[in-house]
Amino acid sequence: MQDRAFQLLKSMIDDGRLSPGEKLLEARVSKAFGISRSPARYALRKLCEQQLILEVQGRGYEVAGKRDAHSATQHATLDAIKIPAVARWEGMYNQLEQTLCSSIIFNSVRIIEERVAEHFHVSRTVVRDVLARMHSVGLVNKDTPGRWIAPQVTPEKTHHLYEIRWLLEPQALIQAAPKVPQSYLLRARQTVEQSLDGFPRDGFDTDIVENDLHVTLLSYCPNVEILQVLARTRILFVPTRYLFDPVLHIPISMIEDALKEHLRIYDLLLSNQPQKAAGALRLHLQQADERWLKRFNRAVRPADLHIPDYLLTL
Repeated sequence: MQDRAFQLLKSMIDDGRLSPGEKLLEARVSKAFGISRSPARYALRKLCEQQLILEVQGRGYEVAGKRDAHSATQHATLDAIKIPAVARWEGMYNQLEQTLCSSIIFNSVRIIEERVAEHFHVSRTVVRDVLARMHSVGLVNKDTPGRWIAPQVTPEKTHHLYEIRWLLEPQALIQAAPKVPQSYLLRARQTVEQSLDGFPRDGFDTDIVENDLHVTLLSYCPNVEILQVLARTRILFVPTRYLFDPVLHIPISMIEDALKEHLRIYDLLLSNQPQKAAGALRLHLQQADERWLKRFNRAVRPADLHIPDYLLTL
């Protein structure tokens, strides 16, 4: 979705539908395209990185280029623009992911392909495509007979995944540091600052700050083998996307502490201290491991937790 939003805005700039000087605001893009603010923010950032739009402090963005008096005073016209229809697997991915995450905090479950297909009114080929994508991030596995299993997220499993991260991410950060554009670090730091300003802010999205530091920044690391191993630990990002309040009851102070740790890492990188930044990242991940354990200790099974018939509790 975020890539579609980027491509659509880029094409509008390329063909002149968006003129130099026209203003683009995250909220307007989100509303016009019928998407959440997270992919809208991603699309605008990517356009900014490619210098197709310019950031205007406190006022969103404006299309780059020589502007005339008219376009400089108007917001971009996005009313009739719609994101192209998503592939069938994308339409059901988030729903199935949310259902699985609500279940595997308490039990391992088996996914019944044919029942999933019936429930979402899709073919089993589409279901297999979705499950294969979930498998790539470690959300589901196949057992010996070839059945799809979503294993329970246990304290032991999360600790092992965090251990992988604090061993590898600092090294990836050291290798990435010389290649990361200063402009990216400044924008990512600003996002954290804005999140902390009046925290929790309306529309706050943990995915954005997590991906900025742990995915996008580290993607500049030239060692692809490290990145491939780390990709399997991203399952840790998923449950809090859906279980922020009803199950895990995560105190706001925990998230605020994590944001401040992100800020310190960016500050060290911006002051050209990659070794210290790597040490701060390692400490951040070890503290994140402790925070996860506290989340498990607070976890409460909702009385109305519904397990659909396409899942079997193991």
